[in-house]
Amino acid sequence: MIGFIKKGLQKTASAIKEILPEKVLKIDKETLEEILLESDVPYEIVEEMIYYLPPQEEVKKADVKRVMKAYFIYKTEKEKQDSPFVELVIGVNGAGKTTTIAKLANNYKKSGRKVMLGASDTFRAAAIEQLKRWADKLEIPIVYTKQDHDPSAVAYDTISSANAKGIDNVIIDTAGRLHNHANLSNELKKIVRICGKAKEGAPHRKILVLDGTQGNSAINQAKSFNEIVGIDAIIITKLDGTAKGGALFGVARELKLPIIYVGVGESQDDLIEFNPDEFIDGILDAIFVSENE
Repeated sequence: MIGFIKKGLQKTASAIKEILPEKVLKIDKETLEEILLESDVPYEIVEEMIYYLPPQEEVKKADVKRVMKAYFIYKTEKEKQDSPFVELVIGVNGAGKTTTIAKLANNYKKSGRKVMLGASDTFRAAAIEQLKRWADKLEIPIVYTKQDHDPSAVAYDTISSANAKGIDNVIIDTAGRLHNHANLSNELKKIVRICGKAKEGAPHRKILVLDGTQGNSAINQAKSFNEIVGIDAIIITKLDGTAKGGALFGVARELKLPIIYVGVGESQDDLIEFNPDEFIDGILDAIFVSENE
């Protein structure tokens, strides 16, 4: 997780340093407000944070951390024991969805699980080829078809094959659909329905991939997907490429869904489990000196 703090919040920390060149033991609320807004914490959340801080004008790290932690109190369900455990990965083009699937598969494989991929993004031949290349690199099986074939059929065949082969984890890609395209939204609902026919209870987890560089603009996108199929968890990508790390407070508060991983680089090992305490400390360590220093 140290790597995540250094890589994932490096640009956010740099933006903070422009406002506050030297770390402090205490910070006045006006400067703190400026820092939080610059980090893309939503305005209404910044106002809430300031309101719930102690009444004195200057506050310590412990005061701010206590308030920040309240935004990550959501129910996190444990992974179900179903085998195969089926995950449907959703998100718009450019969010890093396919690469995230590969990283997630790599994490599972490293933990000793058997993984299978399903290429249900059949709108773009390039998406199928990209996922195939990752499957070859990771040496894991993949179910795919030609461009424009029925995505639901691919999902069904993937789950059926995984059942027969004793696979532990199934990860199914979907088209990088725009959330305001009704026909594509209907297709996503169909994929969910067909997954349930292939295995009762599937998909066991519907994961939304959000581009961290989009900041708060990703929240409305997330709300739309949640209304369509009911999202279970979120993965934030490209956190290392943005100074908008504070946007995660808005995502957690508005959706009340667990952020399970963050992407902090391009390699297959750059998907890190999200830990709210580590994340908050990563931001606050750019502001405050340790009381022991």
